[in-house]
Amino acid sequence: MAKVIIPTPLRKFTENEGSIQTNGTNIQEAIEQLTEVYPELKKHIFDDGGNIRNFVRIYVGDDDIKSLQNEETPLKEDSVVSIIPAIAGGSI
Repeated sequence: MAKVIIPTPLRKFTENEGSIQTNGTNIQEAIEQLTEVYPELKKHIFDDGGNIRNFVRIYVGDDDIKSLQNEETPLKEDSVVSIIPAIAGGSI
């Protein structure tokens, strides 16, 4: 089972779970399983067209899936998936 790390800002949609185990064989399956269990999370990860939002980055280990095979990136049993939403705001 791959492990999906839930970032702190999204944990309010996962009953404060910090990580979730998934049987998904690739990123698409893993994220779909996650959003089936926690439907409120779906709108924060996917746009209306069902695509991963532009401001959400997903990593397998240290690699952005955009440099791999995007949603088709395969997962191994010991894969660690991180969801990183962009945070805007503040001033310099």
